[in-house]
Order: sequence, then structure tokens, then C-alpha cells
Amino acid sequence: MGFFCKQSVLLNFIFSLSALQTCVSGSVIARAADCHANSYKGPLNPSFENGIKDWKVISGNAFGDNSASSETSYWGGPFNKIGNSFLWGLLQSGEAAVGELHSSTFRASSFMSFLIGGGWGPEDLYVGLVSESDGKILYRQTATNDEAMIRIVWDTSAYAGQNVYVSVVDNSTATSWGHINLDDIRTGCDALIGEKGNHFNVLGQANQPIRSQSTLKPDQLFASDPIRPQFHYTPYQGWINDPAGLIEWKGKHQLFSQFNPVAPLWGPMHMAHADSSDAVHWRELPVAMYPPYVQDPLDTSGRFTGSAVLDNSTGGIHFIFTDATDVSRHPGKLPEVQSSALSTDGINFDFYSGNPIIAAPPPRSGNGWRDPKVFHDTTDNTWKMVVGSGEGATGNVQLYVATDEKLLSWKYIGVLTEGTGSTGGMWECPNFFPIGDKWVLFYGGNSLGFWEVGTYDGTKFTSEKVGLLDAGPDSYAMQWYKDSAGRNLAIAWMGNWPTSKWPSRVNGWAGTQSITRELFIRADGGLGSKPIKEVSSLANGPAKALGAKNVHGTISVGSTNTARLQVTVDLATSNAPGFTIFMHKSNVEQVTLYYSVKNQTLTLDTTNAGYGQAGTWNAVVAKSPDNKLSLDIFIDRSSVEVFAGDGTAMTATVFPRYQESTAVNIESVGGKTVFDSITLTPFGSTWS
Repeated sequence: MGFFCKQSVLLNFIFSLSALQTCVSGSVIARAADCHANSYKGPLNPSFENGIKDWKVISGNAFGDNSASSETSYWGGPFNKIGNSFLWGLLQSGEAAVGELHSSTFRASSFMSFLIGGGWGPEDLYVGLVSESDGKILYRQTATNDEAMIRIVWDTSAYAGQNVYVSVVDNSTATSWGHINLDDIRTGCDALIGEKGNHFNVLGQANQPIRSQSTLKPDQLFASDPIRPQFHYTPYQGWINDPAGLIEWKGKHQLFSQFNPVAPLWGPMHMAHADSSDAVHWRELPVAMYPPYVQDPLDTSGRFTGSAVLDNSTGGIHFIFTDATDVSRHPGKLPEVQSSALSTDGINFDFYSGNPIIAAPPPRSGNGWRDPKVFHDTTDNTWKMVVGSGEGATGNVQLYVATDEKLLSWKYIGVLTEGTGSTGGMWECPNFFPIGDKWVLFYGGNSLGFWEVGTYDGTKFTSEKVGLLDAGPDSYAMQWYKDSAGRNLAIAWMGNWPTSKWPSRVNGWAGTQSITRELFIRADGGLGSKPIKEVSSLANGPAKALGAKNVHGTISVGSTNTARLQVTVDLATSNAPGFTIFMHKSNVEQVTLYYSVKNQTLTLDTTNAGYGQAGTWNAVVAKSPDNKLSLDIFIDRSSVEVFAGDGTAMTATVFPRYQESTAVNIESVGGKTVFDSITLTPFGSTWS
């Protein structure tokens, strides 16, 4: 038996009451009691190994004899196909072609699963299961705007024995992501089991409880999805990206997020809102701000990232943000202006009647002008604001000073600092603040988060040291705020723009915010981060403490996908060239974190970690004076956040394919690695 035996809450919504859930090696394995009794053959040619033989083109020209492909990879990686061929929906007549393709008729089993890829469009681009008797669509599933295919599992026990067929529907005329991919249709027990006997994580929009109809508590509701992080903020449905408006107000930490509630894709930005008494456990609040043209679903105008400060005249939250306009639908308008909204109750926000408070961009803003962040300038006791911008190949930060107490009138000062082109031509989400006798600037550029530490004279910033806020692939748009205890805190979006890997879209949501971090100046003068101490309140069971241990070979630490792993290594007495920590591990997939003693480098490897972005990322960790290496690692269903003792951070989203991928192991090869301590603590829900 593994260390942690997860409760079976998440599968109660997915499998019928006759399903038997058992706990094996710390993971929940769903075994349907009737999957053998109600198991029938699926459609003919279920993996398109014979082209589209036994499939019938019903309409259009989207599908035909050229639809099956034997390609293994595309520009973003493997298709994840099974066997030699799969249905690639753009081959026959291109993206904009429409049509419908039907399988042969077959009897429904208790369960059905298949691989789906291609564009997202639940109304006009989907795979459906249709009742032959009346043509009713029993289930439907769209894809993720990614060529790579993801396994969908349906509980079809309510229709077991009935005649059904699969319908592939492409009514999308879009010239980008206007197609759908399909492969490996399975029925019965085979629908649940993959490589080497592992059980698929049950994904698909049909498996998600409808929130408005559910009586479940928030922690139960958010646990129903097997790939949803449990102690990170996510939207139940829809898309989030940049955290915004971070402030502690009336004893509660306020978290706003750019939000599209309509779809799990970027769109017309609303502003989601949650609060917390400890910056760890969150409570959802009503949407704080809506876009200006909600009546037009094609209008992407919206409320972009901004910052919040205390309004001294009312005691409310003053939110200063970018109003973004879709100029394709509103010709002649500026794409970005800076606006203001006020809430006295922390729930309802009223837009300032004089908006915009800054109506036009300053010089050197040709690439954009957005994401205002207000700060108190201790050099001259004024309120100032930085706005992200850029010109040509060079990103920059624009600086303003408030000329009234209500922070509604602003005077342009000039460019606070600008880059050399190496960190991008547009700097987004800038933050500027003092720590001790230094000033810290950080911003997003080239889809990476950069920090700079240096000096500031009230108008100009002089950079002395530069680095990455996070050395992993999934961190962007970090925002800073100061809490009532005087700590410099921050939250980042655990996502990024270059990747197409958003597998949670098949469950209706996308986007995660990081745990709250505390920022500090490192021993080498750079900016470091660490988890806030309050995260320890997430512990929901006794920790497994292995104590001091010499590791030579492989040891099992536990089996869990929601936990905190803390280790300290005595490098002085270790003689191995390095060691590896395995997370989200099964016999077919894993995340690895390797430390090289010689290079003092951490390597995070997700090349075989599931549906997420695959790759390797490196970070050099500064040697401590006592020659100890400490790592604080947060494992949360589909993500890993790593913090080293020197302030280095690495974040990745991984989305395991299998329920068994929960093992946590440590391996030392070529010698011994001396651990002063190894502790694994089970973590609970941020919604509890």
C-alpha cells in the first residue's frame, strides 16, 4: 500500500453507482463492476487503419478518402496517435471545409473512450455519440485547439445495449483550428485501460458537474476533475490568465484574474474575483468587471490587467486597469487606454465617469501600452505608476506621477527604463517597488518573466542585476503586492502564451494561479521567491518524515498527487554526481527533477509527463554557506512548483494521462546522496 490513499470523491460523478472504486498504490482506480457484462464491439475500423473504410460521408467535403494520416508529429510535437493511422480533419479539403462523417452502427457498452484533437468549438466542431433510433446526440466533445490528441472517457452505461453510432461533425468555416482529429475508439473495459494496465484519467466535458445544478460544496465540486489542481486557484469553467489587482483589503487578500467565462480560451476579458483570509484558501466572489460590449460575442474588447490600491476618501478598492478595445470592430478608437473603477463593498465596481484617466499613449509605445501598476514612491512621497510598453525591438516601462489625491489625474514623467532587445520588444505586466535599499522591477517579455534589481532616483531606474522570475515553462504575468505584515508577496499565472498544451479545455476550463510567494533579495543581490508560511495550513494529514537518510539507488517516498515534498541535502558528505526526484510517476510516465552537483544545476524534465508541454528546463542554484541544498516542492494533480533555498523557482504544468501516476521516488546513482531530511506532507483543498 502506498503512503497516501486518495478518496474516491472525484470519480463519484463519472462512474455509475455500480462502479467499484479501489485504492491501489495510493491512487484511485475505477473498476466498473459491469464493464465486462455490458461490453460490446465498437464501430468498424475504429482507428482508421483502413482509411475511412466502414465510415460514411454524410455531407460536405471535410472528410473523404484522403482524411486518414500516418503522420506521427506536427510542429508542436506528437499527435499521440495509436497504431499507424488516425483521422486528421484538415487533410481532405483544408481548414474551412465542412462536413459530417458517421461510423458504422454498434451496440453501446458501459464505457466508451477515444482520442480527440484539433479545434475547439462545442457547437460546430465535435465528436458525438448518436442514438440510431431517433438521431438524438447522447454525448458530444470538442477538442483543445491542439493537433495532439487527448483521451476522452464517457460513461455510456445508461444506453448499454442500444444501437448507436459515432458522428464526426465539422461545421466550422474557420481558417485556423477549423478541423477535428479522431483516433482509437474503444468500448467496454478497454475504454478505461491504457498502457501496461494503467487506468486513464477520466476527462471530457460530459463528466463535469454543472455548477448551477450541483449541491456539492466547493471543495467537492472542484475535486470532481482528476486533473484540476486542488490547492491552486482555477476557474471552475472558462479561462483565466494574468492575476491582477492584488491587495490586502479589510483583512482579506484580494485576487482578481483576467477571465473569459464563456469558453476555456482567451476572449473578451472579464475580471474574476476571489478573496482569502490567508492568501492560501480562496473564496469565489462575483465577477468584478464585465467587458464593454458583452452583447457582441465576436468583440474581444475587455478589461486587461491592472492594480488595486486603497481609496483614502471612501476606504474602498480603487482599481486602475487597461481598457482594451477591439479596433477591428471599433475603427478609429485606440486599442489601449488606462481606466479606473471603485468598489466600496469589495464586490461591486463602478467605472469612473471620467474614464479614461489616461487617454493616449506616450512616445515609444508603438508595440503596446498596458498593465498599469501603482506604487508609493518613497524617494519623494508620491504615488506613481508604471505601464508596460515597447518600441521596435526594445521593451520599456513608462512612468507616471499622480497629481491628485484620488489618483484620477496623472502626469507623464518619461521612460523609467528600457531594454536592449534581449528581453523582448514589448514589456507586459511591469511591477516596481523597493526592497530594503534596492528597487526591484519585473515584467513579462518574450513570454518569460524577468526581474531586475538596481537603483532608482525618482525618475530613472538603473539595473544592476537581471534574472528569471521562474526558470520553468509555465509562469508569466506575476504581480506584486504588500500585505499588512509588510511582506512583499506575489502571484503568477501558471501558464504561458507559446504553448498550445491546454488539455483541461476538454473539461471546460484553462488557467491556474500559482501559490502565493514571498519575494526577497537573495545573497547574490538578485530577486528570490519562496512560498508563504501560510501554505503549511493546507496540510490535511500527518506528514511522512523519513528523517536523515543516505540514498544509494532508489527509494519510495510515497504515492500522492497533492502534497508538499521538502528535502535537505548535505552536499559536503554526499559523493554521488547528483540525484533525481520523480513525481507524478507510474510505469509509463513521470516528471523528473535532477540536481547536478558539479554544475549546481536543477533540470526539470517533462518530456514523458503526460499531456502538458514537453521539454527540459535548467536553473543554476547558488551554493549555500553551509553547503546544504534545500528544495520545497508542491505537487498538485497536474502541476509542479519547485523552490530552492536560494530563491530559485521552477514551475510546470504536466497533466498526467493515468490515475496511477502518483509515485514520488528519489534516486541516487553512482554514489550516495546524504539527505538531512525528507518530508512528504499531504495537502488539502484551497476551497475548504
